[in-house]
Amino acid sequence: QVQLVESGGGLVQAGGSLRLSCVASGNIFSINAMAWYRQAPGKERELVASITSDNRPNYADSVQGRFTISRDNAKNTVYLQMNTLKPEDTAVYYCTANMIVRTTWTTADYWGRGTQVTVAS
Repeated sequence: QVQLVESGGGLVQAGGSLRLSCVASGNIFSINAMAWYRQAPGKERELVASITSDNRPNYADSVQGRFTISRDNAKNTVYLQMNTLKPEDTAVYYCTANMIVRTTWTTADYWGRGTQVTVAS
C-alpha cells in the first residue's frame, strides 16, 4: 500500500512562515514529479508548486517569490517552505506524487489527505 502523509500545517500570523513536508511510503519503484495543491473553502483545488524528478520547480503566480518547493529523493519527501504568508493562503494543502509502484507497474498520481494551513490577519 502506498501512502503520502503531509505534516507541518497549523495556525500562523500573517507575515509568518511554515514548512510543509510530505513523505511517500510503500512499495514504490520510482517517483516522478511531486507537487503541492491547495483548496480553500468554496474554491476549487489549485496547483501551488510542482517539482520534477531532476529538481526543476514551477510555481503559481500567487506564491512566486514567497514559497519554495524542494525534494529529497533519498527520503521520498517533498517540502514546501512558505514565507510571508497571507490570509489568502489559508487552505488545506495536499501533496501529490506521480509514481510507479511495484504492485501495478504503471504510472499513477497519488494524493495525501491534506494538512490545514490557517493564516490569521
